[in-house]
Amino acid sequence: MQQTRKPIITIILVSVNVLIFIWLSLFGMTEDAAYMLQHGAMYLPLVVEKGEYYRMFTCIFLHFGFQHLMNNMMMLFFLGSILEEELGWWRYGVLYIISGIGGNVLSALYDLRTGYYVVSAGASGAIFGIIGALFLIIIKNRGRIGNLSGRGMLFMVACSLYHGFTSTGIDNMAHIGGIITGFLVAVVLYRKHDRKRSTLEWN
Repeated sequence: MQQTRKPIITIILVSVNVLIFIWLSLFGMTEDAAYMLQHGAMYLPLVVEKGEYYRMFTCIFLHFGFQHLMNNMMMLFFLGSILEEELGWWRYGVLYIISGIGGNVLSALYDLRTGYYVVSAGASGAIFGIIGALFLIIIKNRGRIGNLSGRGMLFMVACSLYHGFTSTGIDNMAHIGGIITGFLVAVVLYRKHDRKRSTLEWN
């Protein structure tokens, strides 16, 4: 049985998100849009009019409340651990950041078209980028990665998008942009390798 390495980058990403959330919670309410805006949340008028492009990056590590954080971190740890093993740590890290930014770009373009601007934040665009990358890898590996199947992924995405489109306050364009970006980045970065697989087992 082949042992896999610990998902170091995934653990770091989860830890950074949790630590930032704890730090912000000590000094204010993370459910407060104005407070989150002061600390790097995404708001398109500030990006376009004041050139605060850094918000496209910083908002990936911010979350509105504990439930928002926990939902994203559970998905990040489970799916990110699988993808990190497939891509390797640096490719995985690059894909995560680019997917998060790509999701924000599509969300910004949609906001420009509709003229409806809201304060947004969260790692979900980057997490959906992980899902997009896993789709590509599953396709190249004939429908499965270990215990994760293409049908399982489709069901997960369908449920997530359905929840997003039937709920308020969820940035569905960031999710869609993340999936597309993650898939395309994986096309460039993923190199199929033949080796025996087992269920994840960390030292």
